Amino acid sequence: MGRPDPLPVPMPRILLVEDEPAIADTVLYALRMDGFEADHCLTGGDALRRVRSEGFDLAILDVGLPDIGGFALCRELRRVASQDGGDLPVIFLTAHDAEAERILGLEIGADDYVTKPFSPRELVARVRVVLRRGRPAVVAGSTGFVHDAQGHRIQFRGHLLDLTRYEYGLLAALLQRPGAVLTRAQLMDRVWGDALDSGDRTIDTHIKTLRAKLRAVAADVDPIRTHRGLGYSLEG
Repeated sequence: MGRPDPLPVPMPRILLVEDEPAIADTVLYALRMDGFEADHCLTGGDALRRVRSEGFDLAILDVGLPDIGGFALCRELRRVASQDGGDLPVIFLTAHDAEAERILGLEIGADDYVTKPFSPRELVARVRVVLRRGRPAVVAGSTGFVHDAQGHRIQFRGHLLDLTRYEYGLLAALLQRPGAVLTRAQLMDRVWGDALDSGDRTIDTHIKTLRAKLRAVAADVDPIRTHRGLGYSLEG
């Protein structure tokens, strides 16, 4: 009897930073209907805290936030992402259509710029375009991993790993922040989402099978570290 096909891999995580609830609800609904994982922050300060502790694939920022200007927030988010060895694409939302403001936003690192009012479906399409752009595969430290996030593939020491959906999700989450300890709750939220029948033992079981596949490639190393009472990390 053949091995069952792997389940679909998790979709990218999007962080929306918008202080107008009606706009936020509409955007979140459109993103989730299109299959994305979408989280929402009302302020720039909250967004910074989330990005420092979690991994996101793209941020949508309102330029006119109540506490931190969108341009300043973009710079800080880029800095935080680069400290973790990654990148965070940014799309700006703004009520203004001034050319000078659009140019400034693009010059400080925004990947796209959307003027209010806008079509939520168009915004989702722009998110997909930004995520599809040719970003290089990410190599995590010196441990031999190469992560093709766009293609949902991970290589280890030159070997393409044959991973199930959940094995891929676990390893991809650890690769987003090499060296950082991710708790079981964080891993459960990112990889299993709404699978209410899953628990800590599920994570431990999948870590065990993932380790076995890594040992089949290189028996002398174990890049996944267990932190008793906390969670797991990937050597960076």
